[in-house]
Amino acid sequence: MAELKFEDAIKKLEKIVEDLEKGELTLDEALKKYQEGIELSRACSQRLDSAKKKIDILSKNKKGDFELKPLDEKDIEEKEE
Repeated sequence: MAELKFEDAIKKLEKIVEDLEKGELTLDEALKKYQEGIELSRACSQRLDSAKKKIDILSKNKKGDFELKPLDEKDIEEKEE
């Protein structure tokens, strides 16, 4: 699959879901769209995982010095609640 921007891949995936939900496709067309959707979903997931690994947080340690820490997804989830 050609390299798409993340945002373009998401838009294309949304369109595929919309087309599948309409139920107007033939079985062959639906299977083809489904397969393309799975591939797009995996590509988007891989990009998100890669982006998460690149994010570091600058925070103060107990001594008051700044240090880089890996992103902790649990901290983000707690802040969103």
